[in-house]
Amino acid sequence: MLEVRGLVKHFPIERGVVFRSAVGQVKAVDGVSFTLARGETLGIVGESGCGKSTLARLLLRLEPATAGAALLDGRDIFAMQGAELVAYRRQVQMVMQDPYTSLNPRMTVGDIIGEPFEIHPEVLPKRARAARVRELLDLVGLSPEHIDRYPHQFSGGQRQRIGIARALALEPRLVVCDEPVSALDVSIQAQVINLLEKLQAQLGLSYIFIAHDLSVVRHISDRVAVMYLGRIVETGTVEDIYQHATHPYTQALLSAAPEPDPALRGGSRIIRLEGDVPSPANPPSGCRFRTRCWKAQQRCSQEEPALIARRPEGPTQLSACHFASETIDPPR
Repeated sequence: MLEVRGLVKHFPIERGVVFRSAVGQVKAVDGVSFTLARGETLGIVGESGCGKSTLARLLLRLEPATAGAALLDGRDIFAMQGAELVAYRRQVQMVMQDPYTSLNPRMTVGDIIGEPFEIHPEVLPKRARAARVRELLDLVGLSPEHIDRYPHQFSGGQRQRIGIARALALEPRLVVCDEPVSALDVSIQAQVINLLEKLQAQLGLSYIFIAHDLSVVRHISDRVAVMYLGRIVETGTVEDIYQHATHPYTQALLSAAPEPDPALRGGSRIIRLEGDVPSPANPPSGCRFRTRCWKAQQRCSQEEPALIARRPEGPTQLSACHFASETIDPPR
């Protein structure tokens, strides 16, 4: 359904007050490629600042791309204009990260969920909108009787359900979830994740699910893409990534995830990465992870590794590392 080819987004660094001039670029997204099938969930994980949210904004056409393409059913979304762009915005919606700031406190729940119909009046006649809003409230597990309440009268989990209902109002095909449960309690996170899975099965939705929590991504995703400093460094099925990770950065991420079973704690070593994440305005030459990688050699500084299959048993698992291996050598 969706094919992303070499997507790039660079933000200029400018100086000066009156006569501003560009002195550099922040390479937020720098050559990202992936595909998404109908009814599939692609989880995107990585450290803060790696470009996950910028990628989401590009796919929603909230930011123009510097280079590359994103094709929905073969049509480049960055070439769309006029009525075609309006139709695309109906097909792709977003669930925001913070349910406390993403809802207008001066609007009732009915107005919030019904606002997409005001922006796209061709979707539904005005006389049928109130009934549709009640249907959406019921769909996400809220009482239709609460249509005249305000956001402050709901809990965090209920507010996120309102945000989900708003995203589903126009019957989209793709929903971009930008860390939709990170601001919620753990018990509420499970409820929202289960709701998203139920809606996907019921409505045939495709998800791009951005998160920090590796356990949440493992639960909801069909495939996972790991981002580092604006690029995807490893991608594959959930089993490929969580059971047979080959990129050192993916292995470090997984080693830092807490183990819920007390009997299994201490069975694996935590990989402690040294140094800070390099600046996206001046990324390292060659492999971008080499400055923190215990496997780095001279080749890593001279040659950028391609994102290709490196494990014969997993032909769909791609890794951008010259020395990709399931074996975790002791860090320096």
